[in-house]
Amino acid sequence: MNIVKPWFNISLAQWSLNKTLFANKITNLDFPAVSKKQFGIDTVEYVNLFFKDKAEDTGYLDELLKRCNDNGVKNHLVMIDAEGALAEPAEADRKVAVKNHFKWVDAAKYLGCSSIRVNIFGNGTPGDLKKAAIASLCELSEYAAKKDINILIENHGGYTSDAQWMVDVLEGVNKPNVGSLPDFGNFCIRSENGLTWGNTCFEEYDKYKGVKELMPFAKGVSAKVMEFTDSGECKETDYARMMNIVKESGFKGYVGIESSVSRMEDEADGIVKTKALVEKYA
Repeated sequence: MNIVKPWFNISLAQWSLNKTLFANKITNLDFPAVSKKQFGIDTVEYVNLFFKDKAEDTGYLDELLKRCNDNGVKNHLVMIDAEGALAEPAEADRKVAVKNHFKWVDAAKYLGCSSIRVNIFGNGTPGDLKKAAIASLCELSEYAAKKDINILIENHGGYTSDAQWMVDVLEGVNKPNVGSLPDFGNFCIRSENGLTWGNTCFEEYDKYKGVKELMPFAKGVSAKVMEFTDSGECKETDYARMMNIVKESGFKGYVGIESSVSRMEDEADGIVKTKALVEKYA
């Protein structure tokens, strides 16, 4: 029997185990072995919150690299949160945020990653935020280019879930090492706190249209599932349709498994089901 190789690679987003990590059931250092041994995934995406004080700790990073090498795991991406608002119109605050991200570019390079994911949040009008985001990404991309690291922006709630706004930012930056990380599930423009985390969404951008608009800039994809049907399909997203959009874009990179189930007890099962769902439409 001929086995057809998928047109993409699979990585595991650490956020899929966020409840387990926050509960200290495992640590960041355990993640590479868990990914490989428990889920059979040999490429990983980190979240900086789980080693937020270790970006410049080479001893810690060496131990993390050793765990990766011991388990045959490749580091792909570090998702950066809580390092300042890159789209803040106030110049001084914006520049502090840019500088805060430099150490994570260095850490990503040290770990052998190809990219970091950043947020472009701030306070102001959409026009002012767009201008500030472009300025920050241009500065950050120049630093990252020297390290051969990509800067990825994700639709992550609020105005960043307006794909056309994001396209305007990416076209305004126009740097080869700046791209998008389309997330199948983060297209809520307006909810109780402006984001998507656990809130009822009042205004949502068309997710299929949004992913299609972001794919020309994509240097990664986040395959999110919040809830499954009894047959193992995703309740909130038509995966056959969504994966076809990704395929038709010509994308050949990593599709990150990001199960975001509500209960810690279900996290491992969610990863297995999301991986199976992605592979089903390969």
